[in-house]
Amino acid sequence: MNIALIGCGYWGKNYLRVLDELAETNLVEVVDQNPAVLAQVKNKYPLIQTSTDYTATLAKSNIDAVVVATTASTHLPIAEEAIRNGKHLLVEKPLTIDPADCLRLTERAEKAGVLLMVGHTFLYNDSVRKMKDILKEDASGEIYYLTARRNHLGTIREDVSALWDLAAHDIAIFTYLLDQEPLSLSAVGGCYLREGREDVCFMTLNYPGGVMGHIQVSWVDANKVREVIAITGKRRVLFNDLDSLESIRVFEKGISFDEGAESFGEFQYLLRDGNIFSPKVERKEPLKNQCLHFVHCIEDGSRPVSDGRNGTMVVRVLRAASESMRQHGKEVFIEKSA
Repeated sequence: MNIALIGCGYWGKNYLRVLDELAETNLVEVVDQNPAVLAQVKNKYPLIQTSTDYTATLAKSNIDAVVVATTASTHLPIAEEAIRNGKHLLVEKPLTIDPADCLRLTERAEKAGVLLMVGHTFLYNDSVRKMKDILKEDASGEIYYLTARRNHLGTIREDVSALWDLAAHDIAIFTYLLDQEPLSLSAVGGCYLREGREDVCFMTLNYPGGVMGHIQVSWVDANKVREVIAITGKRRVLFNDLDSLESIRVFEKGISFDEGAESFGEFQYLLRDGNIFSPKVERKEPLKNQCLHFVHCIEDGSRPVSDGRNGTMVVRVLRAASESMRQHGKEVFIEKSA
């Protein structure tokens, strides 16, 4: 499948490598506004065409699909042009910075018969998928709540806040694990590096059935953390993205209320203590999984896991969190996806 890559910056370079390595994709052209970047691409990949004009690239008949890895504020016009030219497209997260624009792009793509997919890479992480399988087991019991921490010193983005950069991952993961969208949220943030753009955020989400989620993200924490924890009635399930050997750990410990107890007191609560184990996970590169999923969905007409409507939902949540932070943590209700 002939593909063009638009945007070859910090994350775009990863797409460049993956699309070149995959047998299923033929990277035809790379578009970027920086001539120095294009010179580096040409030096390493002499057979790939380069350009600074994405409109000319998207008009070419030999290109089947496009990957958009530019800054978030530029996604809308590029995606619109791709749809007008009948190109299937994979857009990096967030899809756009406005949920109304996300929905409009999704509907236009559906009407034009082109595939629109959003780059929520963690939904193609084998460990996250294993975590979902474990949570579905009867042995896990009911999910009480989820927590996520995503801390790192940098990389400081110029186009979006830490909320939009980092929390987008965990919003997508929570929705995937729960098969539910959040109903409401409250969020607070701090601007420690510069005014007007949060580099730290704490967010609490409320899901149907009383399930809660808590997300903490930071660009200024020296302790790098990328983890998601699910607490259930019978287990604690940990996904640690930085642990290549034991990315998933299951703690068979939990507490529940004994409805059959005859008297009140400590015996009404059942404490479970059990093994700690780490299931085997066949870990392939998530970005390769994502790009292969993109190609396969185009070929067989199936719906992507992270389609335009999923991407729209994530942006709705991010926009609600931004509004909550503006109101110093006030609860904001989230419009449900159509």
